[in-house]
Amino acid sequence: MPTRRASWTTTARSTPPWYGPISTRRARENGCPPAQAARAQALGRSRGGLTTKIHTIGDGRGRNLATVLTPGRDSDTRQLPVLLERIRIPRPGGIGRPRTRLDSLTGDKAYSSAANRRLLRRRHIKVTIAQPRDQAAHRQAKGRHGGRPPAFDHTRYRRRNHIERLMNRRKQFRAVATRYDKLARRYRATIQIADIMIWLRARPDRTHTPDPGNTV
Repeated sequence: MPTRRASWTTTARSTPPWYGPISTRRARENGCPPAQAARAQALGRSRGGLTTKIHTIGDGRGRNLATVLTPGRDSDTRQLPVLLERIRIPRPGGIGRPRTRLDSLTGDKAYSSAANRRLLRRRHIKVTIAQPRDQAAHRQAKGRHGGRPPAFDHTRYRRRNHIERLMNRRKQFRAVATRYDKLARRYRATIQIADIMIWLRARPDRTHTPDPGNTV
């Protein structure tokens, strides 16, 4: 009896390099595009490849107050309002509603924008954010219509190293420094566990020392 030989009707194709992995079976079943599914898991193409950004506001002692995950290609500037909405600082003794407004904020120049400065002024938060060179040049090009340069406290800005220390402490946990988790919620949980360890290892608060402010 003659045997039938199977033949392929299509040619093999590789996945385009800009496509991210489809994260969950539910996303595949719902017909979610690969790039959109990757974004839902805080994964995005940047200069370093498929990466995730961790945006954080910490207190004056380098402890986490609010954290947001975004794909690596997302702008830092737009994440500051999201971080401010997640601030919940318990009152002493747990009595009363938690605080949602910071006394002051010291941020990296990546978070500098006119919209962010207006938001902080509207919420009566003292702001110290370095202005990038392109923004300063754009303001100077407008002449007198560009307005005054934003106030900048060099002494307070030196305290921004607390947020850098927090990120370095997180990187001591290998699962945080190199993302092994496929889902964003699991990676967020890994960061929360690292933050709990950092809080437990921190020294007790001292009431007689002034609050050095919050950093981002």
